[in-house]
Amino acid sequence: MSLSTTDFEYVRDLVDVEAGIVLDDAKRYLVESRLQPVARIEGFDSPGALVAQARQSSRTALRATIVEAMTTNETSFFRDVEPFEALRLHVLPALIARRRVARRLRIWCGASSTGQEPYSLVMLMLEHFPELATWDVEFLATDLSQDVLKKAASGHFSRIEVNRGLPATLLTRYFDKAGTEWVIKDVVRKAVSFRSMNLIKPWPPMGPFDLVMLRNVMIYFDVATKKQILDRILRALAPDGYLFLGSVETTMGIHDGFDRQTSGRTGFYRPAGALQKHGA
Repeated sequence: MSLSTTDFEYVRDLVDVEAGIVLDDAKRYLVESRLQPVARIEGFDSPGALVAQARQSSRTALRATIVEAMTTNETSFFRDVEPFEALRLHVLPALIARRRVARRLRIWCGASSTGQEPYSLVMLMLEHFPELATWDVEFLATDLSQDVLKKAASGHFSRIEVNRGLPATLLTRYFDKAGTEWVIKDVVRKAVSFRSMNLIKPWPPMGPFDLVMLRNVMIYFDVATKKQILDRILRALAPDGYLFLGSVETTMGIHDGFDRQTSGRTGFYRPAGALQKHGA
């Protein structure tokens, strides 16, 4: 049974309120396809029956499950390559130079999904910046979905997942084979703290961060929500810090508190005036 218009509108409004994700009428098939396995797991014979129960009962956990099913958790190791090259060649060397006295770095991955992005950052640092092994480096990784955070913290990845973007040299160096899966080694896994966080709800006290990765998530929000999130990021970012967004995302025309810089074929953002005050 497909979703009725009323059920679809309920899901659309629920996801908008709880996650800030905008679903137009063209997304109805996507909603149904994502709720189909959820309905089966929860013991319902159709997405419509699942939504009907969520509407009629006080089971907040069921509504949360529906919201999580609508979030996009597409990710891969060293996704898009160019941002990681910018980090290796430009951003991390500049940060290390400016933090050498304090010997501390704070990094936040704000839409970490199943962990590939923060783990990629840890491996990048281990490979190219051995000096950081004696520093206080904090990696915070957050996501809305409890399920993906649980998987991320476990450090277990399928063959398909490790084959997406992960060089063979890093696979053999930082992973152990365990049956049909690969398990990331503790030197990487234990470097990252995973925490549940909803970007559109009130944020806990956090920051200042030297580097914020918030890639490929703001495309799902409306302009007002994007501005609100960028406001909060600006408050949580160090005055000379760096923000990475997805390749099709921008602060321009949304928030004037950031300046864009480029490195190679990618761009990143800094608090307005940071380049003049603090250098590259």
